[in-house]
Amino acid sequence: MKINILTVALSFFTLAAVAQKSEIRNAGDAVEDGNYTEAKAEIEKAEPMLADANDKWKERFYLYKGQAYLGSGENVTVEDMLTASEAFQKAAEMGSTEAQDGLLNVRNSLVQSAVDDQNAENYKSASEKLLTSYKLNPKDTLYLYYAAANSLNAQDYDTALEYYKELRDLGFDGAEIEYLATNVETGEQEAMPKEQRDLMVKTDEYTDPEDRKSPSKKGEIAKNIALIYINQEKMDEAVEAMEDAKRENPDNVMLIQAEADMYYRMGDKEKYNELMKQVLEKSPDDPTIYYNLGVTTAELGDTEGAIEYYEKALELDPDMSEARMNIVVAILAQEREIIDQMNQLGMSKEDNKRYEELEEERLEVYQEVIPYLEDAIEHDPENVEIIRTAMNIFSALDQEEKAQVMRKKLEELQQ
Repeated sequence: MKINILTVALSFFTLAAVAQKSEIRNAGDAVEDGNYTEAKAEIEKAEPMLADANDKWKERFYLYKGQAYLGSGENVTVEDMLTASEAFQKAAEMGSTEAQDGLLNVRNSLVQSAVDDQNAENYKSASEKLLTSYKLNPKDTLYLYYAAANSLNAQDYDTALEYYKELRDLGFDGAEIEYLATNVETGEQEAMPKEQRDLMVKTDEYTDPEDRKSPSKKGEIAKNIALIYINQEKMDEAVEAMEDAKRENPDNVMLIQAEADMYYRMGDKEKYNELMKQVLEKSPDDPTIYYNLGVTTAELGDTEGAIEYYEKALELDPDMSEARMNIVVAILAQEREIIDQMNQLGMSKEDNKRYEELEEERLEVYQEVIPYLEDAIEHDPENVEIIRTAMNIFSALDQEEKAQVMRKKLEELQQ
């Protein structure tokens, strides 16, 4: 009787093992044919009996499972990618070299899918996929950085703050070496992998190889942590976060810039200007700094100072149209004060005299702004607002011929 029971048990075990091998083999065949749905079904059949399989068949099982859930790598859910990565990891631990390639394919698919989401402005999904890629290989901290940036774009400030604080605690720097060479045909610098760059320079197609280190991202991370705290109305935490960052990098220009941005967001324009002048000392040829100082100086009511900053920005970057526009805005802002004074006058003889004086001051403002308007139109001939402003000012100055030219330009642009 005991012999019969043993014989039945052995027979059952043999049949189960044969069926299991058959299903694993079928899963592999389905993967090879690109029929991933069928492969998943075969994997599900085999999984309950996996404990009875030997290591060779377990390795195949996990490899095929990873391949089935990854599929072609397109339109794969994050859940399926995680399932695939776990299966590949197990197969790799058992010695499968194909599984190592599978893990790399999972990460590449996650990143490409995240890029597609980001381009479609689906920032939350992009962040989740980038975080998953980071978790698959925690050495790839750059993916955590991009996950944080996408959470910020999604206005998911709590998640973004969590990721940025983790990056800060990890000491993430983010500075990279870019390998550049100049394309002889176009005359433009192009970035490429070092090996490719070195090879291309040996031809006649590229010249002037250059290795350039990109700026550290620590300043940006500190700034974003502080700005998130400001958004959450946690001003003390914002200042503390910036102070912590500065203690480690007191001379970091990016951090000084970040601190300036923080105070600007807090509404302290004077502190902003003070810090931006420190940035200017370290980067005296950056037109953007002069431009930003122009904006806040104008907001503080110093029109002449603002114009000086804008003009310096234009001296360094003649194509900075925003600076030209802001010079026009800064000059015409003086008109508002004149009009307010005019509106407060009564009908007395003295008031009428003062009204005429103010009208002359107003026309002087118009005369002052004309060269800047003409310069702005020359550099941006299709800007409807600047042309309309010029038309109105020429009309106010009784320069009807010039006003008519502007009117015609306006009509042409609006057709």
